[in-house]
Amino acid sequence: MIEDLRDKPSLRHNDILKLNFIRSPGGYFYRRHYRAGLRSHIMEVLKWRDWEQEEKGVVKDMLTWFPKARPIKMLSLFRSRFRSRDEAEEELRRVKVIVSYLGPSLLATSEEFLVSYQVLGQMEILLCGLQEYVDGEILDPWTRFDNDHLAFLFTRMEPDNQQERVTHTDQWIKAVRKKAKNFIEKNKEMILGANLVPDLAGIGNLLLTRNGDIKLVDINNVSNVSFGTTIQLDDRGYPVCDKSIEALFRLEQDFVGPSNYSESDIYRTFLDPQRMKEVNAIQDAFHQAMTT
Repeated sequence: MIEDLRDKPSLRHNDILKLNFIRSPGGYFYRRHYRAGLRSHIMEVLKWRDWEQEEKGVVKDMLTWFPKARPIKMLSLFRSRFRSRDEAEEELRRVKVIVSYLGPSLLATSEEFLVSYQVLGQMEILLCGLQEYVDGEILDPWTRFDNDHLAFLFTRMEPDNQQERVTHTDQWIKAVRKKAKNFIEKNKEMILGANLVPDLAGIGNLLLTRNGDIKLVDINNVSNVSFGTTIQLDDRGYPVCDKSIEALFRLEQDFVGPSNYSESDIYRTFLDPQRMKEVNAIQDAFHQAMTT
């Protein structure tokens, strides 16, 4: 009997090959990505030859190199269980809203699809995604992004050419700040226009690319936004809506400049000191439960 992959803490290549909708053996190797977590399994899709070269090495000029295999796609397999097709399609609809507001320049484009997943003697609906691979540095919203830190990130992404880094660092930082402002404004438009916000709070959900783009890579944890007094929790009991809006405010402070949160309807509601105190207590309880 095949174990339900949604209950497994992590997956390996052979687990993917056992899925009824995956061609086996195929020409790809599936490797767990570091972002795999509570909501989904995320697997790097590698060309088999690239993976073999990383594992066994390549001899060049009498030296053996182990080139890092670069994913061609990211495969997401979601842990959520759907009671009906309509419920699953509602999840897809929310993703489409995110895509319509942010577009390919601000998120990792993904082909979301539903499959019939054969498990424990029956067929169930499984939500999957085949997403573009984004190469970049993690943009942690809980970190300060002054010019020195941005310059440090730039040196990690640029070739080992000191003159090139010196010449282009200032231009790159200006481009990042301009693109960050656009990212922030588009998210605020979505919050007010569609009453939805993606998970901006999770570390690893935002990447900063060599071109200076900020890209959202977790597009499936989407929260409804209500301006009422109730603190909404996601299906894991985490106050992701409030924390995402707090993360957005922090990004705006760092990339655009200090502003008075009381001047914005969004921030005035979600950054109310008493509300934030309650949200942080819920967050602490959530993390405590995860460690016990």
